[in-house]
Amino acid sequence: MKKIAVMDDFLTSALKQCIGDAAARLGFFVDYFSCAEEVVPVVDQYEIFFGHDALPVLQAGQNLRWFACSFAGIEPYLSDGVWANPNCLFTNSAGAYGVTISEHVLMVLLMLLRRMPECQKWMANRTWRSAEQIRSVYGLRVTIVGMGDVGTQTARRLKAMGAAVRGVRRNVRRGADPAFDAVYAVGELDRLLPDTDALILCVPATGETAGLLSRPRIELLPDDAYVVNVGRGSALDQEALIDALRGHRLAGAALDVMSPEPLPLDHPLWRTPNVLLTPHCSGDMTLGYTKERVVDMFLENLARYAAGEPLLHAPSRRRGY
Repeated sequence: MKKIAVMDDFLTSALKQCIGDAAARLGFFVDYFSCAEEVVPVVDQYEIFFGHDALPVLQAGQNLRWFACSFAGIEPYLSDGVWANPNCLFTNSAGAYGVTISEHVLMVLLMLLRRMPECQKWMANRTWRSAEQIRSVYGLRVTIVGMGDVGTQTARRLKAMGAAVRGVRRNVRRGADPAFDAVYAVGELDRLLPDTDALILCVPATGETAGLLSRPRIELLPDDAYVVNVGRGSALDQEALIDALRGHRLAGAALDVMSPEPLPLDHPLWRTPNVLLTPHCSGDMTLGYTKERVVDMFLENLARYAAGEPLLHAPSRRRGY
């Protein structure tokens, strides 16, 4: 019988049952592993691996025919040297994380707008102070760079709260969700920044996105603007961001992704004012919906694989997404 190796570190017993039942109907047997390293000694028994942190499996899996990545990010797998079988099919789970990451964006943006970091410091010091001036999502001019699942889900939530939302992406000819009031090409970003209240970065790590929010572009933002990055740390110039925050040339920033990760203990971001740092947790598999969606996507593709049909959610190793 054809066999599938599945990492179960994020699976509930109910989801494991769903995978096992669907696999059996399609003629597959499933074994579960707690980490990728456990798969390596027996990888030749399997034609499908469903999981993450998969470098050791891919480097050893000469017989592997499909790697279904349970994460959305694919940077570790872009090099041809990673794949013992260069013809191995590759899919990811982009499209499963928009709900959880967009809710994170909403949370940190509201915290910045309502000056919660300052309030938390007052409370920690048992200081009772009058509220400072706050701002609202209502009427906020938001520019979202990256209009995939995360950017679109974020736009929907902010639009529902009364924000004016513009989207920026490579291909402006593609249709856009109604939550975006307008869509612009990346080359037009410079002219959008001066009237942006909140800039939200939702882009993957590619050669095109590296340094996207450069020092000159940070300087184009208004002094009362906010920056939120939930894409990849490589997309912005962290040193320039730190300088802008320390010089009060930005109102605040929220970073869920940084470079490097984990952030070193002596990194200046820890000591930068008006910045909210979170440990790359906005898309963690701790939300039940995310786990269910990742499994649903895998099972949909498993049925297509068994039928010899093209797989969905297959990123381009050349483009990086």
